Amino acid sequence: MNIVETQQVHNSSNEEESPEPEMSQSRRRRFKASNMVEMVDILKRADYDGKYGPYLNSNVRKAKIMTKVVKSLQRNFGVRQSKEQLRKRWSDLKLREQDQYRRIKKVLLKSDVHVVEEQSTHYN
Repeated sequence: MNIVETQQVHNSSNEEESPEPEMSQSRRRRFKASNMVEMVDILKRADYDGKYGPYLNSNVRKAKIMTKVVKSLQRNFGVRQSKEQLRKRWSDLKLREQDQYRRIKKVLLKSDVHVVEEQSTHYN
């Protein structure tokens, strides 16, 4: 398949999937994998979904956690995203993009294993 055919296939698939008007390039920018890994890491460590216990004022707790995510992404990657955008992205990851969510969890699991291995060598 040459470049023109690839572009035509790409254009036709875009037309079928998105009937809404075209957005500008900056509005359509993808959420980078490194940003998603950072977001998932913070949300999992802080138990954003409340799996590990009943919490008082869960909405306030979630808002504080999401504020941490916003600040971390701004500080580490220079990415400015609102809490609402991140909340929607988190929901999409869990519900619609489960394969990508699993891959991110694997990356985080591997990074945790490396940290544990590095710490264990210092105690010998």
